[in-house]
Amino acid sequence: MNARTIDGDTMDTALDDVRAYDGVRTRRVFAFILDYVIVGLLLIPFAILVFLLGLLTFGLGWSLFAVLAPVVALLYVWNTLGGRNQATTGMRMMGIRLERLDGKPIDGMLAVVHSVLFWAGNVILTPLILLVTLFTARKRALHDLLLGTVVIRSNR
Repeated sequence: MNARTIDGDTMDTALDDVRAYDGVRTRRVFAFILDYVIVGLLLIPFAILVFLLGLLTFGLGWSLFAVLAPVVALLYVWNTLGGRNQATTGMRMMGIRLERLDGKPIDGMLAVVHSVLFWAGNVILTPLILLVTLFTARKRALHDLLLGTVVIRSNR
């Protein structure tokens, strides 16, 4: 195995192929938009359930609307990005997946932490999230650097 170090991380030969990163930045943006729409559509049946629960509990259940969107989004990320495909539905449609640099599979907890760091980074450092990808060797975003992950093309 031919290993070398880039950005302080050891790259193995599977992640060393430059073709694996071709168009990843653009594909990530479109995958995010697709996933945003999917989560929005998933909110509809859950919102109906919360509404009915609110009727049954004389309005008390409607307080769940405050946490409905984050809970649905995190469950979506846990089950898709943390699943066997290591990609959300939007990522699969765009032909990309998340990989760990140490070669282990992405689990649900890492997927959720990856997503939470992405959103926290957007709140604090909005332009830096994508700007970092312009200067890293494997087009890694800030939260990818922190977690030791990389997004690659799944069809190469």
